[in-house]
Amino acid sequence: MKIAISGKGGVGKTLLAAFLSKTFASSGYSVIAIDADPDANLAATLGFPNPEKMIPISELNDLIEERVGVRPGTSGSFFKLNPKVDDLPDKYSVKMDGIKIMSMGRIKRGGTGCYCPEGSLLQALVSHLLLQRDEVVILDMEAGIEHLSRGTVKAVDRLLIVVEPGRRSLETAETIKKLARDLGLKNIAAVGNKVRNEADEQFIKSNLPDIEIIGFIYYDPAINDADHAKLSLFTASPATNDAVKKIYDKLVAQSGKQDEASVSSTGKG
Repeated sequence: MKIAISGKGGVGKTLLAAFLSKTFASSGYSVIAIDADPDANLAATLGFPNPEKMIPISELNDLIEERVGVRPGTSGSFFKLNPKVDDLPDKYSVKMDGIKIMSMGRIKRGGTGCYCPEGSLLQALVSHLLLQRDEVVILDMEAGIEHLSRGTVKAVDRLLIVVEPGRRSLETAETIKKLARDLGLKNIAAVGNKVRNEADEQFIKSNLPDIEIIGFIYYDPAINDADHAKLSLFTASPATNDAVKKIYDKLVAQSGKQDEASVSSTGKG
C-alpha cells in the first residue's frame, strides 16, 4: 500500500504519518516512511535516535552529482532525468522497529520554476518507491503534492488530507484536492485532527462535502506533554492509537476491495 499525506502546515500530518507507520509495522508490514516535508520532523516523532543527523537526499550534493551528472547549483547544464535510484532506500535510510525512514528535502529551490538536478533525483526516487517497492510506503508531504506526478499518482492507494476544524485548513484541503484531481488522483480522503467535540466533526464534514472523511483524531493534551518531555507519543495517548487503528482498518479494507475490483475487471481469479 502506498499512502501520501498532505495538508496545511501544523494540522498534524507528521503525527498521522508516524502513527500509521507504527500501526502498519506492528501489524507485520515492512514500512518505508518518507519525510518529504522541508520542516522534517518525522524521524523525531517516530522516536528515532539522533534525528538531527539525518541529512535530506536533496542536500547530498556529491550523491546528486554522481547520479544525475550535474552538481546542484550548476546552471545551463544537461542532466539525467532517469538516474539510478534503486539502491538508495537501503543505503540512505535508517531502520528501527520494522520502519525504514528517509528524508527527501525540498524538491525545488524556493523561487525557481526550473527542473533542477536534485529535483530529477527526488522524482526518480519517488517513482521507484511508489511503483517498484513492495513495502508499505507512507509519504509525509508539505501542504501540496509536489512530490507526485502524473506518472506516480496511479500507484498511490490513498491521498490523505489532514485537516483541523478551522477555515484555513479546510481551504487548503480544497486546493490540494483540486491539484490532485488535476493530476488524475481520485483516491482522496480526509482525516480530521485536533477535534474536540461532535460540533467540530460536523464543521469539518459540512465544509468538505465532496471528500470522504476516513476518521477523526481527538485532541489529547498528553501528546503535547509527551512531545515536550521527549517521551514516546505512542504510549502517551491510547485514544490517538485507537483512532489511527480505525483509520488503518479502513485503509486495509478499502485496499482489499480495490484489489478485488482489479481482479474482476481483468477476468482473473
